[in-house]
Amino acid sequence: MSTKTKEKALRIWRIIKRTLLFLFLLQLFYILLLKWVDPPFTLTQLGSLFSGNGLKRDYVHMKEISSYARLSFIAAEDQLFPDHNGFDWKSINKAMEYNKKKPNRIKGASTISQQVAKNVFLWQGRSWFRKGMEVYFTFMIELMWGKNRIMEMYLNVSEMGPGIFGIEAAAQNYFKKPAKKLTRQEAAMIASCMPNPKKYTVKPMSRYVANRYPWVMKQMAFLQNDPDIQRLLQ
Repeated sequence: MSTKTKEKALRIWRIIKRTLLFLFLLQLFYILLLKWVDPPFTLTQLGSLFSGNGLKRDYVHMKEISSYARLSFIAAEDQLFPDHNGFDWKSINKAMEYNKKKPNRIKGASTISQQVAKNVFLWQGRSWFRKGMEVYFTFMIELMWGKNRIMEMYLNVSEMGPGIFGIEAAAQNYFKKPAKKLTRQEAAMIASCMPNPKKYTVKPMSRYVANRYPWVMKQMAFLQNDPDIQRLLQ
C-alpha cells in the first residue's frame, strides 16, 4: 500500500470516527433534552400519519393525568415497573421459552421502560438490531430520566387506538373528557387495549377489551396500596 493510499485511508477513518462521535453526542443530548421536553414527533406517529390513520395527540403533564390512568397501565402492562431496572428478566425468560415452543405465536415481555424506548427513539419491528437498540435506550432512560418521567412519557406517546396517541387524546376521543377526569373503569378500558390498540378497540368495544378490563380493575385494587406504586401516583 502506497503512502498516499495510507494517508487517504487514515483521513477516511478520522472522518468516520468524528461522525460516529458526533452522532453519539447528538443522541446523548437528545435523550437528556427529553427529560424535560416532549418529543416533536416519533417514527410511529409519522407512520400513522402517512398510512392514513391520522395523528391525534396532546401531550400533558403528569398532574393532568388521573392517578387511575397511571395505575391502570401499571396493572395491565408492567406490575413490576417501580422495582425493576428497565427489564423484567423473569418474564423475558418465560417469553423466550414460549416462543421456542410456539414460534408461530410470538409472545412479548416488554416493560413500560422498553416500550418507551421503542416508541420514542425507534421504529416498530422485531429485528435483532432494533431489539439491541431498544436495550441501549432502555438503559439510558432508566439512568437519566427516572421512573416518573418514563411513566409520563409512556402515557403521552403510546398509541391507544388507530392514530390516537397518548392518554389525553384517548380520553377525549373515547369519553369526551380530559385525562385528569378519567374514572377507574374508563382508565382500565383504555389500558386493556394495549397489546394491540389497532385490533382491540375501546369504542366500539372489542370482545378482548370487554373481557380484560374487569381483570385490570382487580389488579388495580390489588396494587394500589403498594408503597412503591403509591409514589408514582402522587
